Amino acid sequence: MAEMDYKAIGLRVKIARIRKGLTQEKVCELAELSSSHVSNIETGNTKVSLQTLIRIANAIGVSVDEFLCDEVKKSKHVFVEEIDRLLQDTTDEEIKIMTDVLKSLKHSLRIRLKNDEVN
Repeated sequence: MAEMDYKAIGLRVKIARIRKGLTQEKVCELAELSSSHVSNIETGNTKVSLQTLIRIANAIGVSVDEFLCDEVKKSKHVFVEEIDRLLQDTTDEEIKIMTDVLKSLKHSLRIRLKNDEVN
């Protein structure tokens, strides 16, 4: 099994915190963690335990899935929600272009994955 990507996990913690309008200090208070520890988690400079991730998720008001979706194979729903958030402020023209790009990307990925299976 590959090493966990703690930088990606930390970035997702930071994004979730900011999206909820919380300061690092408030999360530290709610999760009963030191500010240096939360800072190190958000920058990926420490290996964070599952127990700590759960405390942070509860403090922020999100699911731990949101932090671990890059590591968990069955996390499609987290990415669908992220795509939905990204599309919230798009114009009609932007959404049309994005849809065309996504269709093309999906088609190319499926061809590549099929070729990888053959080889």
